[in-house]
Amino acid sequence: QPLNHKEAVKWLHQASVGGHVRAQYQLALCLHQGLGVEQNLQEAVKWYLKAAEGGYVRAMYNASLCYTFGEGLSHSRRQARKWMKRAADRGHGKAQFEHGLALFSEGELLKAIVYLELATRSGETAATHVKNAILQQLSATSRDLALLLTDNWRALPSSR
Repeated sequence: QPLNHKEAVKWLHQASVGGHVRAQYQLALCLHQGLGVEQNLQEAVKWYLKAAEGGYVRAMYNASLCYTFGEGLSHSRRQARKWMKRAADRGHGKAQFEHGLALFSEGELLKAIVYLELATRSGETAATHVKNAILQQLSATSRDLALLLTDNWRALPSSR
C-alpha cells in the first residue's frame, strides 16, 4: 500500500508537540519538501530549530542551511555559522567539511585542517583535496600538531 503521508504528518506533529526531537526533524523535512502537507518553509524552520535546540544534529545542519540561504527566515551568516559549528562539533561529516572550508577562508589553517580531516574520516572525499592543499602550506610541526589535535578530538554529545 502507498504511504499515507497526511496521516504520518499528523502523528509527527503530535510527537513534535510532545517534544520528540527526531519527530520534530522529520516534521520539518515534510514541511520543507511539501510531503503530506503544503510546503511551509517558515514552519519547517521552526521545527528544525526546535529539534536542533533539542540536540538533533541533522536539524542543526539543516537550520544552518536555512540561515545560509534565507529559507523560511532572514539570511544570517552568524546564525548559519553557529549551527554549522554545532553540527560539526557533534560529528556531522558534511558540517565538518563546510565548517572547515569556512575556517580556511578566514585563514584559520590549523582549525580548518582538524575539521577537514574529521570530514575526510567520515567519508567526505572532497575534504581530502582541500585538506591536502592546506597541509602543503604548513610547516611539518604545524602539520603534526593539526593531526594530533584531530586524533584527540571527541564529538560533543547529541541526540543524533
